[in-house]
Amino acid sequence: MFQIGPYTLRNNVVLAPMAGVTDRPFRQLCKKLGAGMAVSEMVSSNSLLWGSEKTKRRANHDGEVEPRSIQIAGTEPKLMAAAAKHNVDNGAQIIDINMGCPAKKVCNVMAGSALLQHEDKVATILKAVVNAVNVPVTLKIRTGWDTDHRNGVNIARIAEDCGVQALAVHGRTRACAYKGEAEYDTIAAIKNAIKIPVIANGDITTPQKARAVLDYTKADAVMIGRAAQGRPWLLGIIDHYLRHDELLDDPPAHEIRDIMLAHLENLYAFYGEYSGVRIARKHISWYSRGQRDGAAFRHAMSRVESCDAQLNMARTFFDQLENKIGQAA
Repeated sequence: MFQIGPYTLRNNVVLAPMAGVTDRPFRQLCKKLGAGMAVSEMVSSNSLLWGSEKTKRRANHDGEVEPRSIQIAGTEPKLMAAAAKHNVDNGAQIIDINMGCPAKKVCNVMAGSALLQHEDKVATILKAVVNAVNVPVTLKIRTGWDTDHRNGVNIARIAEDCGVQALAVHGRTRACAYKGEAEYDTIAAIKNAIKIPVIANGDITTPQKARAVLDYTKADAVMIGRAAQGRPWLLGIIDHYLRHDELLDDPPAHEIRDIMLAHLENLYAFYGEYSGVRIARKHISWYSRGQRDGAAFRHAMSRVESCDAQLNMARTFFDQLENKIGQAA
């Protein structure tokens, strides 16, 4: 079993925090379908934003399966400590610190993976946050700033020394963003250098790849990001394969339809109709990816403005897909 502080996770397959994706409805869905833990979208440490509806929604874990992990980002140790305490006071059970985001708008203010250039500042932030809260603090990093500065092992040792209780490592540098292939040598070196749990992340898209990465790096868990978009059941398929060495198929079209429709209903309830319909579009696009006639369906879906119309169009598409599959068989 995989453990973070006092929390024993039901498995070692974790949903990665993804901006604009891992809101409460998606986290709940992924946990229901097999994720051992799901980390929230990044929440700014800027205290001026705490009262905004957007930030409140990002940190909303009402009714969610424990443990509730909230990711914070920022550059000022005092603000980060205050943000961590604020979130714990509002129900966070694990605080995750983002030093892995490669986005320019984050790195340009020296947050996210830009911090990896400044090891002293990393230590100062980590100590401030660990000392501010009485819950486990975890950290997400990349392997370094660029391919000439892969200082992930140094950062990992600093994190362990500061009291961080688990470390997620994306197998790319900040300069790599999401291009090229992830490398796992640095993750293996990090795992060999520290005693706290290590979660391997980057390009883990299949159950076989998850096992290969765990075997190669000796990491304690895997973290699944973009591969779960439109395939939230993938986390359960990976967990089943790691436990039983049995490869499950994706759900049939009618089950995907039911998963998607329930997800859409939760999005509407969480965001309201106007925002819910717009946020749902990208999820519907992902669910229909690779399906027959999917491009035309996505084009038509982009013009729908109401919950009812969106639900009906999505339901009809997958019903027709099921019929076509049945006729072909």
